[in-house]
Amino acid sequence: MNAFSLAGKTALVTGANTGIGQAIAVALGRAGAHVVCAGRSSCDDTAAMIDKAEVLNLDFADPMAARDAFDARPVDILVNNAGIIRRADSVDFTETDWDAVMDVNLKAVFFTCQAFAKAVFARKARGKIVNIASLLSFQGGIRVPSYTASKHGIAGLTKLLCNEWAARGITVNAIAPGYIETNNTQALRADPDRNKAILDRIPAGRWGRPEDIAETAVYLSAPASDYVNGAVLNVDGGWLAR
Repeated sequence: MNAFSLAGKTALVTGANTGIGQAIAVALGRAGAHVVCAGRSSCDDTAAMIDKAEVLNLDFADPMAARDAFDARPVDILVNNAGIIRRADSVDFTETDWDAVMDVNLKAVFFTCQAFAKAVFARKARGKIVNIASLLSFQGGIRVPSYTASKHGIAGLTKLLCNEWAARGITVNAIAPGYIETNNTQALRADPDRNKAILDRIPAGRWGRPEDIAETAVYLSAPASDYVNGAVLNVDGGWLAR
């Protein structure tokens, strides 16, 4: 299982305070990585679940928040999980909500990747980037125009950075989660009609768990995936296959 070991590696996970980000941080730690748990909210609970961990306060409302995050420590793995969403009919959607989502979900991801790559190249090392995309990297959705645009952007950015950095030793991939049991989906799961409609479309017949995404992130961070590059891997129980 050495191909899946992260022993001796350092990983930085954004949005690691809860949900998918927390599960990814814990799984990377279980695989042997030293994990930097980054977020605007406290990540102390997450760090307490990991043998080797530290906490870093980063608020990606400032897209350049991570400009210096890779100066103090060598980081081998970057997981861009932090994200926000705003909901309104497109005819009513405000510029403020558009900019807020695009800044956190796309602009911050690009400049965090850039800062990470500069540090990796300066060390003449190798690295792994895992971006968190969405089913809305493939589909349109409704009432979430900036979120959909940002997640389509993540898919494109993942492929572009792969093209530029693969030969220089950095793999860049993305995970597109399906419907996952998190705080963000509590209202959907509590609505009998919406819950049934969603489950009826998922061939696996269940909601995903944060751990389903986390173990995929371990794979994309480990040597086992060294020849996987520019992929947007949907982890959705078969949702898109329908």
